[in-house]
Amino acid sequence: MRHLFLLFLIISCLLTFLPGCEPKEDLLQTSGRLEFSADTVLFDTVFTTVKTVTKRLWVYNRNGGAVKTNISLAGAADATFSLVINGDAGPATSATIRGQDSLLVLVRAVLGDNGSAAKPFLLVDQLRFSTNGNEQDVKLVAYGQNAYFHRADFISSNTTWATDKPHVIINTDVVQGSTTFSVGVQVNPNATLRIPKGARVYCHAGATLVVAGTLLVNDTYTPPSGLTDTIKADNREIVRFQGDRLEPFYADVPGQWAGIIFTETSRGNVIRYAEIKNANAGVFLLNPENRTPRPDIVLENTVIRNISGSNPSYVNNISLPGGIVSLSGDVKATNCLITNCGEYAVLGVGGGIYDFNFCTFANYTPTFRRETSSLTFTNEKATDPTIKLPLILNLRNSILWGSNLGPSGIDDELFVKNYAEYTSLDIRNTLLRTKEYATISAVVGSPSDNLLNVDPLFKRTPASGFGRPDYSLQATSPAISPKRTKSGTAPAADILNLRRSATDPSLGAYESK
Repeated sequence: MRHLFLLFLIISCLLTFLPGCEPKEDLLQTSGRLEFSADTVLFDTVFTTVKTVTKRLWVYNRNGGAVKTNISLAGAADATFSLVINGDAGPATSATIRGQDSLLVLVRAVLGDNGSAAKPFLLVDQLRFSTNGNEQDVKLVAYGQNAYFHRADFISSNTTWATDKPHVIINTDVVQGSTTFSVGVQVNPNATLRIPKGARVYCHAGATLVVAGTLLVNDTYTPPSGLTDTIKADNREIVRFQGDRLEPFYADVPGQWAGIIFTETSRGNVIRYAEIKNANAGVFLLNPENRTPRPDIVLENTVIRNISGSNPSYVNNISLPGGIVSLSGDVKATNCLITNCGEYAVLGVGGGIYDFNFCTFANYTPTFRRETSSLTFTNEKATDPTIKLPLILNLRNSILWGSNLGPSGIDDELFVKNYAEYTSLDIRNTLLRTKEYATISAVVGSPSDNLLNVDPLFKRTPASGFGRPDYSLQATSPAISPKRTKSGTAPAADILNLRRSATDPSLGAYESK
């Protein structure tokens, strides 16, 4: 036994002098190529001087052994692509990839202004890999767009924005005395900002357009006058407000920017032939103390869509999401569509005048459960609910429908708190979903005044299946015929400039063709 132990000791000592056995996947080989998760890293249209989102590129070594590769950028003019390779930042590096392993490359870009005003431009660079004498590359492609950038832009005199390039609003912290607040664009009292036809306004996360003076959007635009001249949804003369993430994934994502905010000193605002989308609030009238005269806005032929506070981008302590939110303001809307609002299509709190005529509130929220009524009003003061303020609500010739399912399981798209105390409440010739008020004549009038709880038969809703929603009316829609008690004179044309019937116009924003 003693001899066996001595032999084992000798063999153990000899083994320490033998070379180690490296795993095959760690052995560096002198041949072999790489594979990539994509042959092109594509950045959709991005604004110059602003960093893009981060894109991922996976580099695969399908070989049995390790390979060493040199990674570098070709270096295109007017573009700066930055790389992070396995956690290390730098424009060029050498990396070893084990056999059957991968490498992660993160790519971002900042595009320089190339002097081209209107149209997007193309920039191409190359990410080069030199591996065992094999030269490979992945294209880096970015579509750039020059723009007018607004950071803490205080407008103190009458201003008209140009339309040759888009406008990008980016909030920036401003210090005044001991107060710090965030501002993108602010129209000061007694100043007017005019945004003419064809303008495009893109807002960065949290960005606000604050109006303490006057905002006029497309106020001088005159659409075609022919009987068959309609304005298509993609018409270039419509003014559009949206977030600045232009990738297709973000096309209909709510909550990307804060919204358009009108303060208590704002007067005479007009928004016509416009689209406001993907914000926390479409338009917000902020007058919580009910100071008079109240801020006011006129909305005509305007679409407000994809609004929610579920992804809050609010700044300056603003926290009420909705298509139209008013804390003691005056709102008049005609030929407007408000849709896909996660909390409220319209929220009116405190005093004010609310006048809606030939509007469609089609509030479907297919990706989440909504438990608030699309149209919600209360005469209680925003800062003190015990104080009741004068409130006037007119809802005429409109459609109020949606997919609300409250805690009790009752579908109701209307909530008028303390309705008996309103200065005036007039709902007429309107198709609306309401069970709570269906038999309350003080709210919905007599049976001949409105159409209650009958499907308006929109052409296509989110519940209908594939395709973009279309809230115009099917030929058999009850919003076309029969009609109820007429209320006022119809506008000459609908939201798309289609001529309305002078004697029997359709309900809502869209005239039946």
